[in-house]
Amino acid sequence: MNKKTKSAGIQRWETKWGLFFIAPWLIGFTIFYLGPMIASFIFSFFDYNLIQPDASSFVGADNWKRAIVDDPIVMKSIAHILEYSLISLPISFCFSFVIAVLLNNRHLIGKSLFRALFYLPSMVPFVATVLIWKGIMNEQTGWYNLILGKAGLPGIRWLTSTRWVYISYALIGLWGCGNTILILLAGLQGVPKELYEAATIDGANSWQRMKAVTIPTITPVIFYNLLIGVINLMQFFLIPMVMNNGDGFPNGMTNFPMVYFYRQAFSYFSMGYGAVIAWVIFFIGMIFTLVLFGTSNKWVFYAGEKR
Repeated sequence: MNKKTKSAGIQRWETKWGLFFIAPWLIGFTIFYLGPMIASFIFSFFDYNLIQPDASSFVGADNWKRAIVDDPIVMKSIAHILEYSLISLPISFCFSFVIAVLLNNRHLIGKSLFRALFYLPSMVPFVATVLIWKGIMNEQTGWYNLILGKAGLPGIRWLTSTRWVYISYALIGLWGCGNTILILLAGLQGVPKELYEAATIDGANSWQRMKAVTIPTITPVIFYNLLIGVINLMQFFLIPMVMNNGDGFPNGMTNFPMVYFYRQAFSYFSMGYGAVIAWVIFFIGMIFTLVLFGTSNKWVFYAGEKR
């Protein structure tokens, strides 16, 4: 047996074992992701009712036309989630970044304890968390307004005011920032000390080191968190559903795409039209993902990369 034949045999053996080990993932992906996606795409061309599937009829592209052209609520819901993202993403990232910087301080005592404390809230079932915050932000009996009342200040309609509802949702979202904090902390710990030493020798102060060394070095981590944040926002559902029962109150501002999809598919049982809304959400998310990747080469820097 020559070396070429032996090498080909080893490669086939490695390929077979590789396929064997990833087979569980491929099976799970096909059953729980790819299969439902194909089914939903097929449903989108039918007037498919979840309660009366036998009465379903083929309607062609009517559902798509209704969602994109005839139904203004679809585009309004997308506008609402974009407006909310302009508030939520900066608040959640800035909060996570500040906490990560504080936890990265070498003079901090009890780092492990603080890391665990900031991560623990993300392990609590989020429905329970949102219900707790719903009580805290209650207009009459909530802690926030009770504290404001003790201070002689008027109460705030946290969940029913068009001015405050997005801010309230963003503040609740901070409760689940544990993953983002840990990822940013890992990025901060990966910044080479030599870069800080060189900047210090050049006379840079703490803020200048942060701006010139830390932030450019962790841009891949920032990009990752931004990408995950955008994807999660397109699936934003739990907070408005628990807080306002998914009715869009106040003034339709909390009628986000996933909430509207849920109402159409599982409240009105219009699975065909709900499938179209789900695909619209997917395409919008894909567009934002491609835009992020397309612009990343202008501001994301990788170690050893030449430009």
